[in-house]
Parts: sequence; C-alpha cells; structure tokens
Amino acid sequence: MVADERSALIAALKRSQAADGSWRFPFETGISTDAYMIILLRTLDINDEPLIQALIERIESRQEANGAWKLFADEGDGNVTATAEAYYALLYSGYRQPIDRHMQKAKKYILDMGGLDRVHLFTKVMLALTGQYPWPGRFPLPLEFFLLPPSFPLNMYDLSVYGRANMIPLLIAADSRYSQKTEKSPDLSDLFASRGDWGMPEGRSLLSYVKQSLIGLPAQLHHAAKQRAVRYLFEHIEPDGTLYSYFSSTFLMIFALLALGYRNDDPRIKQAVHSLRSLRTTIDGHVHMQYTTASVWNTALASYALQEAGVPPIDRTIEKANRYLLSRQHVRYGDWAVHNPYSLPGGWGFSDVNTMNPDIDDTTAALRAIRQAAVKEAAFRHAWDRANQWLFSMQNDDGGFAAFEKNVSHRFWRYLPIEGAEFLLMDPSTADLTGRTLEYFGTFAGITKDHRAAARAVNWLLSHQERNGSWYGRWGICYIYGTWAAITGLAAVGVPTHHPALQKAVRWLLSIQNDDGGWGESCKSDGAKTYVPLGASTPVHTAWALDALVAAAERPTVEMKAGFRALFRLLQHPNWTASYPAGQGMAGAFYIHYHSYRHVFPLLALAHYEQKFGPFVD
Repeated sequence: MVADERSALIAALKRSQAADGSWRFPFETGISTDAYMIILLRTLDINDEPLIQALIERIESRQEANGAWKLFADEGDGNVTATAEAYYALLYSGYRQPIDRHMQKAKKYILDMGGLDRVHLFTKVMLALTGQYPWPGRFPLPLEFFLLPPSFPLNMYDLSVYGRANMIPLLIAADSRYSQKTEKSPDLSDLFASRGDWGMPEGRSLLSYVKQSLIGLPAQLHHAAKQRAVRYLFEHIEPDGTLYSYFSSTFLMIFALLALGYRNDDPRIKQAVHSLRSLRTTIDGHVHMQYTTASVWNTALASYALQEAGVPPIDRTIEKANRYLLSRQHVRYGDWAVHNPYSLPGGWGFSDVNTMNPDIDDTTAALRAIRQAAVKEAAFRHAWDRANQWLFSMQNDDGGFAAFEKNVSHRFWRYLPIEGAEFLLMDPSTADLTGRTLEYFGTFAGITKDHRAAARAVNWLLSHQERNGSWYGRWGICYIYGTWAAITGLAAVGVPTHHPALQKAVRWLLSIQNDDGGWGESCKSDGAKTYVPLGASTPVHTAWALDALVAAAERPTVEMKAGFRALFRLLQHPNWTASYPAGQGMAGAFYIHYHSYRHVFPLLALAHYEQKFGPFVD
C-alpha cells in the first residue's frame, strides 16, 4: 500500500507538469479577486461578458445557505467583507438584481453584521475608488512620507515590499480622492449602518514627523512626493505590465493611473488589464482569477519532492523543471538592495513573471531542487553560488530570516491605525522562514549549528518558541506549519533530538493529534495568535506534523504510524479537508489553497521516513 501511495503521488506530479517544465497548479484565494475583476471590467467599460459570467458562476457557487460568503469552511456564519465584495460584484455585473432571493439574503447578512462600515480597509478603498464609499479626510500615512530618504530613521523602505506595492498606488489615488462611477454602477447606499467609518484617526503625529523632517513649501513638497510615488510605480512594473505581479497592487495601480489623468484605453492600463485577465485559471469547472501565479514555488517544491522520493536528477521531469528554475533566477536589483547594498542578485521569486522581488523561501526551495544539478553542470553551479551568496547576505540582524527584505520590521508600524498593519507593512523574521532556511543549510549546504549564520538562526528560533512548545508560522496555517519548519530546521543543523526545545515541540504536536491519527488546524489560529483545532484532519497538516516527528525521532513511534495511516486514508478518500487553506497572506483577510501541497508534502513526509527508518511497515 505504501509503495502504491508513493507511486501514485509521483505519477500525479509527473502528469501535471507543464511543457516548459513548470508546475502551474492554481493559486486559489477565495472569491475576492473574482469579484474585483468584475468590478474592474465594468468600471473600465470592458465588456468581456464570457469572463464576467464565468466569474459570476464561481462566486455564486461559494455562497452559503444563509446568504454569506466565507474565507474558510469553519469561519462561523460568514465573512462580511467577502459577502460585501461578492454582492457588489454580482450587482455591478448587471446580471443579478437586488430583488433576487440570494441577493436579498446576502444584503441581510451584510446589514446584520453592521453594513459596509465593517468591511476590511482595502475593501473600503475599492468602494471609494468606484464611488460607493466616502474617502477619509486623511490617511495615517501621508504621501509626503515617500520623500524621506533611506538614511532617515523611518522611511518608505521601512515598509514591507508588499506594503509599498499596495500603499503607493492607493495613496496616489486617495490624494485626489479619485472615484469613478459608470452607468452600470449599482447603488450600495442602503448597506450603510452609519456613513463611511474608516475606523482610524487621521494620523497627525506621523504627518507632523514628516513635515518636521522635510524642508520646503507644503505645496512643493506635496508635488515632489506625488512625482516620487509615480516614478516608483513606473520603475516597478513587471515586463508583463503588472505591478509586482500581484492582483491587488495592479488593480490599485490602474486606479492610480486613472487618478493621474490616464484614459481607460492608455497602453499601460490596457496591458495591466490584459495581464490580470491572464491570471484566470479553472478549478472544479469554475473560472477563478488568481492573485498571482505560484509557478516558481510549485516547481521548486515538486522537483525537490520527486528527487527526495527517489526520482533521479537525470529524469526528464527533473531536468525540465530545473531548466525552468534556472531561467527564473533573478539578475535584476530590487528594493531588497536598499538594506542589502553589497550583494548581487541571485534569488528566486514566487511567480512566473517576477523579476525583481525575490524571497527567502522560494530561493531555498529552488536551491534544494537544483542541488544535484549544481554538482554536475557549470550553469547550475554558478546559479547555486550566486543564490547562496544572496541568501546569506539576507539574514536579519536579529539572526532570523524574513520573507522579502532585510531588517524591515520597524515596531512603529504596529501602532499605525491601518487594519492588518502587522501583516501588510512589516516583514520581520519568522519561525517558518528561519526554520526552512536552517533545514536548507543543514541538509543541502552542509552547514551545522556551529556555523555563525546557523548559530544565530538557531538562537533566534529557540528564543521565539511559544510556551507550549510550538512556533507560529507566518506564511502557513499556522502553528503546525511553524513548528514543522522549526523542528526540521533545528534537527538538520545538528541540534540533538533530546534537546529540550525539540522534545517540548514534539510533546505539543502529539498533544494535538486527532483521534483518527491525523492533524488539522483552523485558519482562526492566525487571528487568535494561538492554536485553534480544525476538528478534522487535513492531508497537508498531517504531512507537516509527520515530517516534523520523523526529523525529531530516533526510531518510529506508535503515534507516527497512526499518523501515516491517517494520511493514506485522507489521500485515498479525499474530503472537504483536501481543499482547506494551508497558506495565509494576511490574517483574517487572505488565505491560500495551494493545490500542489496535497502531493508534495505527503510525498516528502513518506520519503523522509523511509530515508531515516527504511520501508514503512504498518
């Protein structure tokens, strides 16, 4: 049975590889991008009716019986933000009316939850841009902030790259209080409980700081700030016309250009819209607009997992995958160089078209995949050396590793009255990134805990373990993810399995094992900042927990075998847990179902078990 399961996972991965060597599994994020695409097309008077109707079908397929939409299955009665976005898009499409029964139920849910005043900040921005919500008097982050040079204690490069990508076009549009209604715009005024509460003060302290830090007349400063922001936009447009390859930032960029006086048919806007439309994918017969593509990430993970499972590097599948990865290594400087000016480019990004925004996780994933090729072929060896140099240079001063940039974790942003500021504006060291980097160091780069970089990362992890033994994972769900990354990383660099931190982590994992032998964690964990059980086992959470237990064990255990039996059952008889989100973008707002994970991580857990203990015997 075990051999059959391994073969099935390998075959599924091989079968799903694209012609260019990549894996293009969908990057699934709920219905928000579907709704925003309808709203964008209608606002720009682009009558792509087949796409609009296809998106309507998917949005409506996700509506709950009470009229609401959810971000994940166990989210209670629903999510007011997702429901408002869906309701608005369906009305704006022109194919649905307020009197339709399912629309009436959606409206009732929105009003029962407090109306449009209760939706997420970025949804309010979208509503303001399209004439449905009043702009605030002032944002806490003034446009003039972007004039402060990197030498200042607080400047634009102290924002995370994701924060800059979204905040800069947002503030350009907000500066002129831009909004655009069309003949097809619905009227959402009956969804207000009050009138336009943004839930934030005006942020005079930061504005005062900026004004005191700059010399010049206010009008001149403002004009210069706007020009600087516009220049930033144009300098960070990817070759495909998107801003950083993200749906949200590109959507905001289009409205920023409109606010600057660009027409709907301007080539920049047309290209951006074209690229957003190219993000469409099909899931279970429904068209979905992806937030971005995950082609590099999926390809690196798939190539690595297949090789760990015994597929040789000379296999055509691996060779094609690694050639694709080689073609996607970065040669262009990005914003990461502001805080790391002495390193050459060499990392990898997340999406297929990403050329300037590499990240630690994708870089170590790609390095795992090309390790064997780097031993035999000069081009891969050169890529390997460049990537390692960049990776080591990106370690934060605190010893940990972040996602995109170095030392971008200013505490000030925690106190800025912007919803989700911790996730949107900061890029601190995290347990998952630090653990995964350590695992790469130990398993693939021959580095032990005695190496200075590894020792600093180990110390960071040990000092950030939760009291119950777990670690919080920023980019996955959530404590199981972080604990898996930390355990496997610490073990890989030679922290002994009897170390108190590892034993404490193992005890925590065993304490949350389900009666069926598996593991499952709710997306509620990220917002609660504590472990919340899902009440059911998922194949991905089970695989992560098992991989961690294997790394920290001297011999197979009863709990481990029960976990593998549960994993095999989940793979053979998939249920709703197979599509439960395993990734997070922003707590309470943005969750990701990676379609590759149900293949990759079970295969890795099984491969690592067999590498360490021999064939699995039930």
